[in-house]
Amino acid sequence: MNASDTERQVEALLFAAAGPLSLEDIAGRLPANADAEAALAALAQRYAGRGVELACVGGRWRFQTAADLAFLMTEEREEPRRLSKAAQETLAIIAYHQPVTRAEIEAVRGVQASKGTLDVLLELGLVRMRGRRRTPGRPVTYGTTDAFLEHYGLASLGDLPGMAEMKAAGLLSLDLPPDFAVPNPEGAALDEDPLEGDEAPEFHTDFLGSAEE
Repeated sequence: MNASDTERQVEALLFAAAGPLSLEDIAGRLPANADAEAALAALAQRYAGRGVELACVGGRWRFQTAADLAFLMTEEREEPRRLSKAAQETLAIIAYHQPVTRAEIEAVRGVQASKGTLDVLLELGLVRMRGRRRTPGRPVTYGTTDAFLEHYGLASLGDLPGMAEMKAAGLLSLDLPPDFAVPNPEGAALDEDPLEGDEAPEFHTDFLGSAEE
């Protein structure tokens, strides 16, 4: 067997292999008199500088895209990010009760808000800090953003589902107390003052808490 035949066989093996092949793997499939090492060296020289190159990685050989052409294979895409149940509940409370403080969110949910729940909603741009409540301690208030309306296909907060719609969708129990009512965020009293100056970047200190159960 001449060197050209050996190179062709090694080339075929590497092309069809599911993963990189060691010299022993290759030699084991070639005829007894074939020089696998020389064939690999010749192939590496032949493919040098081409779009596909022969490379030895971790003692195993493989064909791979030339490093300078990696940008051609790069694809940017958005990965959908699912909200946790806690984040969904928090977002719903903010949407219907805004402007609402963290303490008020916890009172409605009945559990302490985790450190990361509001972080996620703020990072995704679904929630924003609106201002400070006119009460002792001046807690930060939260509300939804235009991105929230766009994401859920709402023209305004007035298009949020009402009690009848939520009952029809099975989201509310039919045995609700007589005095139960769905809050109307458009009619909420604005008992808050806007954030001043560079207060907004400090939101990390406003909702530190223990993890939820």
